[in-house]
Amino acid sequence: MWTIYILRCSDDTLYTGITTDLDNRIEVHNAGKGAKYTRGRGPVKVVWSRGGLTESEARKKEIQIKKMSRKEKETYARNDS
Repeated sequence: MWTIYILRCSDDTLYTGITTDLDNRIEVHNAGKGAKYTRGRGPVKVVWSRGGLTESEARKKEIQIKKMSRKEKETYARNDS
């Protein structure tokens, strides 16, 4: 099963990604070996996640979230719990 997540980087920007192992993925991001965007922006902190998805569902949701404005992402993460 896949998980989609939103991270808050140390520079207060947001990053959205998907994974099959969230804890490991966060460690990779924080080690500076994750996505190019998060390198140098660690440590990162999970602000929202949703698990139990198929890969297809996770990818579609990731695209949807990445198209949102920062304000929309903040509202979504706060209200979709």
